[in-house]
Amino acid sequence: MGARTLNKLSATQVAKLKAPGRHSDGGGLYLFIDDSGRRRWIFMYTRGGKRTELGLGSARDLSLANARSEAAALRAILASGGDPRAERTKDDHVPTFGESADTYVEAMRPSWRNEKHAAQWVMTLTKYAAPMRGKAVDEITTQDVLNVLQPLWQRTPETAERLRGRIENVLDAAKARGHRSGENPARWRGHLDQLLPKRQRLSRGHHKALGYDALPEFMADLRSRDAVA
Repeated sequence: MGARTLNKLSATQVAKLKAPGRHSDGGGLYLFIDDSGRRRWIFMYTRGGKRTELGLGSARDLSLANARSEAAALRAILASGGDPRAERTKDDHVPTFGESADTYVEAMRPSWRNEKHAAQWVMTLTKYAAPMRGKAVDEITTQDVLNVLQPLWQRTPETAERLRGRIENVLDAAKARGHRSGENPARWRGHLDQLLPKRQRLSRGHHKALGYDALPEFMADLRSRDAVA
């Protein structure tokens, strides 16, 4: 395969592309952007006259360089007479936490009351759980969960509790799909309640002024609430 048919995209182009559709990097690798702006890498190939699309993962979690490496490995399987999809299934690929979170949101989206609610889930699991997104979902530990919760726990406790619950749901779903086993490290009762202080109850009257450095998180939390003040 000629060099000019590969590596058509640059990292800058990938970051700036917004138009829905498939954007070819060559060699069967595409950046796919859907109508809502979600971005993922796909590998397309033809075998036995049948055209097949294989998902590689979210563009948030898989860099251009890593997507190219995955595509190269799949082309090698194809060149040797194998079926990339069958080989990938055989490898029992374990998704990252980010991929598991995206899968959970898409699975639950039809049951949620509106698109705003889905957007709140995406924002929470993308912004606040960012350090966990690239880690294999079966390797997420209690310390990983604490690392994302502790900076928020006292400053914006409602955001922290919402984040904890959503991480717990994603990990429960991953376990149900066979991608992890054991206890859920985001479980509260009998687990995190022994490691994190109890949230302070709201009281009437005057409250301590919010620190300036906590204001951005407070505003993000306020915007994410369903209720209208």
